[in-house]
Amino acid sequence: MSIQNQSVAFQSEVIRSYLADPRIYLTDGGFETSMLFLEGFDLPAFAACVLLEEDIARAAMNRYFDCFLQMAATAGTGFVLDTNTWRSGTHWAKVVGRSPPQMQDLTREAVRFAMAIRARWQDQVSPILLNGVIGPAGDAYDGSVTLDAAAAEAIHAPQIALLATCGVDLVSALTFGSLSEAIGFTRAGVKAGVPVVISYTVETDGRLPDGTPLERAVLEADAATEQAPLYYMINCAHPEHFRDVLNNQAWCRRIRGVRANASRLSHAELDAAETLDDGDPEEFGTLHAALSQKLPALKVVGGCCGTDHRHVGCMANAMLPSTAA
Repeated sequence: MSIQNQSVAFQSEVIRSYLADPRIYLTDGGFETSMLFLEGFDLPAFAACVLLEEDIARAAMNRYFDCFLQMAATAGTGFVLDTNTWRSGTHWAKVVGRSPPQMQDLTREAVRFAMAIRARWQDQVSPILLNGVIGPAGDAYDGSVTLDAAAAEAIHAPQIALLATCGVDLVSALTFGSLSEAIGFTRAGVKAGVPVVISYTVETDGRLPDGTPLERAVLEADAATEQAPLYYMINCAHPEHFRDVLNNQAWCRRIRGVRANASRLSHAELDAAETLDDGDPEEFGTLHAALSQKLPALKVVGGCCGTDHRHVGCMANAMLPSTAA
């Protein structure tokens, strides 16, 4: 069986219905930046999975997600609910200050935590897809160090398999800056029997940190995996960093999600920033309404670094008239 046929074969009825649903789905905003800058929690190596160990942090996370799910309930949309697992892979154990088994336990607990949120909201928001989130193996912004596809598949396979065993509906590679790592991640997802989404980050010129143009990153990943990803996304970049590379060609229909940054700063500038640049929430919403015209297959929208409920609320108001006051 080909990779593409395998990918289609293990799509659940939930995923098939999701892809066929004409509605826009909401998701959350900049989770890690909200927990760090707005809530004041420490995130070792930017790994927010450790917050699951503290009751006070769990309460803050519940409040955070409740804001976004209330927006979805008001708008009548579905919701893509992320697990808190962006840096919970075992290869992060040493820098996070946990053992590999502890990181696996945190991954399992992150899925349980998300499932509890879904259970609390499922009568008001339907459907809520459980999205197993995985970040790149290294620094998403450093394009000079990349994994080849085989190494990427090997390093991501354990976390993908664990998330699949825990019962997520799909897994998403968020903030990936390397074409080869995206290819390896996709192959690992296919072997684990779980639907895969690839979300690229780009620099201010619209290219991935490894220098790959966004169009080529989509087309070549599709060619290498027989179009195995459910779709592609763009995250962790301001809309003005990538809108001009969206050229209305067929490949743009493969981009079905956007989670943009609030700030126009480059990745290098954001890395050095000691305060949060939350941009202009109203402008953020307006930019997304215009952006949706360039992405005819847009399916899921939310925010990334520096965004919170204000930004996603303004975006929902601009894109979903039913949410406007």
